[in-house]
Amino acid sequence: MPAKKNSTGALPRAGRPQIPEYGISTSSKGLLPWDWAEKRLKTSREYWMVTTLPNRRPHVMPVWGIWQDCAFYFSTGRGTRKARNLACNPHCIVCNELAGEAVIVHGRAREVRNAKRIADLSKLYSRKYQYPLDPKMGAVYEVTPSLAFGMWERKFPTTATRWKF
Repeated sequence: MPAKKNSTGALPRAGRPQIPEYGISTSSKGLLPWDWAEKRLKTSREYWMVTTLPNRRPHVMPVWGIWQDCAFYFSTGRGTRKARNLACNPHCIVCNELAGEAVIVHGRAREVRNAKRIADLSKLYSRKYQYPLDPKMGAVYEVTPSLAFGMWERKFPTTATRWKF
């Protein structure tokens, strides 16, 4: 199945991350395809969500979620630290659960308020977790990516990839 395109209709642009002194290849040969990242984002059961506290320090918590249509969707109670952080600063990072095949997505979160969209997402979420997305129990968020990194430990120097959206 072809990789999903971003909101502009294009696949994200692959390149090398800027990590001096790590011996990363400068060649475009070996760059990971976007569908490599999407597969890991779709199959991860748990994700790490990084938000920013009001004092600008990082806050990280595990969350359940789904990757769909080149965006990450999750739910959290409106009074949780994550929700309060996102209300002050919508910039966040989402990571899959496997550090050896890491996908790190930088993006911006916004609350999804469209009932039909939430119902469609809930079907996918329920298949994965046997639990619905219920806006009465917590806000549903969409994280739209701006930048992502793929780090495959086994072949790190030749496959480290950065995608720009």
